[in-house]
Amino acid sequence: MYFEYWSRGLVALLAGCLLLATAACSRGGDGGATSEQAAARDNVDAMAREHADDAGTPSAAAALAPEREVVAERLPYAEVGDQLVYGHFVFPAEMVEPLPAVIVIHEWWGLNDGVRAMADRIAAQGYIVLAIDLYGGQTADEPTGARKLMLEVVENPEPANENIRQAYEFVERTAGAPAIASLGWCFGGGWALNTALLFPQELDAAVIYYGQVTDDEERLQPLAVPLLGIFAADDRGITVESVRSFEAALERLRKEAEIHVFPGVGHAFANPSGRNYDAEAAAEAWKLTMDFLHQHLRADRN
Repeated sequence: MYFEYWSRGLVALLAGCLLLATAACSRGGDGGATSEQAAARDNVDAMAREHADDAGTPSAAAALAPEREVVAERLPYAEVGDQLVYGHFVFPAEMVEPLPAVIVIHEWWGLNDGVRAMADRIAAQGYIVLAIDLYGGQTADEPTGARKLMLEVVENPEPANENIRQAYEFVERTAGAPAIASLGWCFGGGWALNTALLFPQELDAAVIYYGQVTDDEERLQPLAVPLLGIFAADDRGITVESVRSFEAALERLRKEAEIHVFPGVGHAFANPSGRNYDAEAAAEAWKLTMDFLHQHLRADRN
């Protein structure tokens, strides 16, 4: 079958992709201004409060089986700090040519079984999915460990930026995706927005599930990426006030964005890991997400 040939070719091309990705290290950045890092540190504390009684075990979202068969592999997609970075790469089993891609970014627990299961569900909708790892292979199942891992990224964000740059190059060049989106929950939701800021003209869509946002119009000005924001009215970490400020800044800048604040639910209500899952709200958010991705990643979107 063609997809088998394509998959073998993908693995064979990996070495060349990593050489290209390593060269990208020279592009770097300043890792964010001091004020941005201060806000990010505050967000770590806010997430610690929201998840104080939580655990990194798969939620009911991860128990929902993919709607069709998928092929999943653990593959290296980047080299950061002289270390290979492995992600969860998955695509529909019947794929015969490259499909649009979704870069999935994990919660503060890390790239665990719950996130891999959600990546499989997304792939079954007709996408190549790369669930990336910003924690260097580490995961946590309790809040203290998760806070430590998240804080390490916040204190030194440039490796995460480079990780995402190479993930983008992987799905674009090696996987051949004709369109690319980012999607993440919680910690990953903030990084889904950061991915759009790293690729403000290139990324085709970004989905932010209650991640840290900004109303800094200077940072948001370059964005030409359609955004979908999923937030919770009872979230004390990512407050409705901060969401509305973000939304207002996007409106002033005339950016394309859909912002939804779900009533009666709290932070992590749709997460693939944790105890805060709300089935009804999560199902509605899933439909919004799939409709949004279809609108902006489909082949005939132009």
